[in-house]
Amino acid sequence: MKGISRVLMVLGICSLSLAQAQVNYNQYFTGETMRVDYFHTGTATEEHFSLDRVLNDGSWAGSQTVLLDDLNRGLYFFKITDTLTNTLLYSRGFASVFGEWQSIGDPAWGTFHESLRFPWPKLPVRLTIEKRDAKNSFVAIWSSVIDPKSRIVNPAVLKSTYKTFSYIENGKSDNHVDIVILGDGYTAAEMDKFHKDVKSLTDELFTVEPYKSRKADFNVRAVETPSASSGVNKPHPGVFNRTPLSMSYGAFDSERYALSYDNRTIRDVASSVPYDYMFILINERTYGGGGIFDLYSTVAADNKFSRYIFVHEFGHSFAALADEYYASDVSYQPTEITVEPWEPNVTALLDPSNLKWKDLVKPETPIPTPWGKTDYDNYSYGIQKERRALRAANVPETEMEALFEREKKTSLEMFGKSKYKDATGAFEGGNYMQFGIYRSALDCIMFTRNKQEFCPACTKAISEVIDMYAK
Repeated sequence: MKGISRVLMVLGICSLSLAQAQVNYNQYFTGETMRVDYFHTGTATEEHFSLDRVLNDGSWAGSQTVLLDDLNRGLYFFKITDTLTNTLLYSRGFASVFGEWQSIGDPAWGTFHESLRFPWPKLPVRLTIEKRDAKNSFVAIWSSVIDPKSRIVNPAVLKSTYKTFSYIENGKSDNHVDIVILGDGYTAAEMDKFHKDVKSLTDELFTVEPYKSRKADFNVRAVETPSASSGVNKPHPGVFNRTPLSMSYGAFDSERYALSYDNRTIRDVASSVPYDYMFILINERTYGGGGIFDLYSTVAADNKFSRYIFVHEFGHSFAALADEYYASDVSYQPTEITVEPWEPNVTALLDPSNLKWKDLVKPETPIPTPWGKTDYDNYSYGIQKERRALRAANVPETEMEALFEREKKTSLEMFGKSKYKDATGAFEGGNYMQFGIYRSALDCIMFTRNKQEFCPACTKAISEVIDMYAK
């Protein structure tokens, strides 16, 4: 049986290689990046698209060999096909602010600006956006033909007015992961601080596996966007500000969720350097951040837990990892679990014999895996009650940090007593659901602030994305 498994594995790798080889980059694409900006409009139950503009977003930073995405991640998926032969030329999974907004169940209409980036085609192509249906299959929901020679397509490269700097340079963009770091809420006098924050947080990322072992596969560059005043918008405590990237706490009415809806500005600034992934540093002490798959991650740079947040949120935007916690207040509406989650680190365990990370599970580990959940839940929900009271009282951030330290100490003591504390299995609770969703490990950086360490399932998922860009 082992011999057959090896043969099937080799055949699978060969099939993938052949599929990728069918797309000759130089035959279909130039060395530039095409960016399609559009408006994503709808309600909790419907959505519509309208084209904004098509333009040149600078040199192509992505792979020229791995053009097709077979990881099956993201709420959405887009495809670029040749209009003459219907050949699939490029594809990527992604998530969006609209997709998250839609999940909160707001009955009103909402409109969000979004962008898709892909190699600049030499001939007309069809852009198709797909979305998962109730059975978790991707179905087409919008398409548009794009002719690179059309008058509505702007081939001019935007001349950046921003200062940029490179922190890590390991090689050419086409076979490395290129990260761009932006900053918001930093004044011109605080640019030295921005540089230091880029260094300290980037350095932290590369102390954590698998980034540590794969550091040579990354380039990291940054763009300066000075603000007139220090800090960003914080509506919950009544601290209002306007900054170049329009970063704000309070996204979807979650006081710690920091996003910007000014996609156009962010994209224009990011295009100052070649990039695959974005991170935005917020010049604030208040605990907060966010991460959306294949969009960007954010982090408050001055919090005691900023290094944790930086690595955690990049797990969302880089590898589509789900949050594994479930006690914290979130705006999303719980749903009946009828299909397997698309995120690689959580499961509904609808088919225990085909656990998505079963190759990492030892035979002696029970599925589902017991872990002292009742005691942890009682403690964790008590912590969240304290957290809400502290935020309502608008206490100094040091008090919130002390609460998190106390939570960390107690949870580590609880987990240390578990028989399966070091096992890979199926531990109930995750993706904002107390019951019915399972994570792969008792503890992980996607679950708690206890340690800077991804579980084996998350580590594998991150490595697979690195492989898409570093070949």
